[in-house]
Amino acid sequence: MSLFERIKTTAKSKGMSILELEKKVGMSENSLYTWKKSSPKSENLSKVADVLHVSVDYLLERTDEMNSTSSDDLTEPQRQVAYFIDPQATKEDIEQIKKLVEIAKLSKRRL
Repeated sequence: MSLFERIKTTAKSKGMSILELEKKVGMSENSLYTWKKSSPKSENLSKVADVLHVSVDYLLERTDEMNSTSSDDLTEPQRQVAYFIDPQATKEDIEQIKKLVEIAKLSKRRL
């Protein structure tokens, strides 16, 4: 499978078209299609991987693991919260949510 095909398949599995992906990444229309014949800049490849919540290694088919953070690493309540907020939430996303909740609790106490 080519890099472009891996990106297209991954985007589709996440309910996103190539055009939507390009917009989220900040690329011009049809930019990803050029990757069929040429290699992307590493910066652009990283941006695509970030938007798709996968690793660059996954897109390059160096691994079948979509990202280094497995949902298996999360507790059940964390998975439920993550899914409610974003079905593709990572462990890092969960940590950010925890920090925001703590800030909100501190603010509430000061009122």
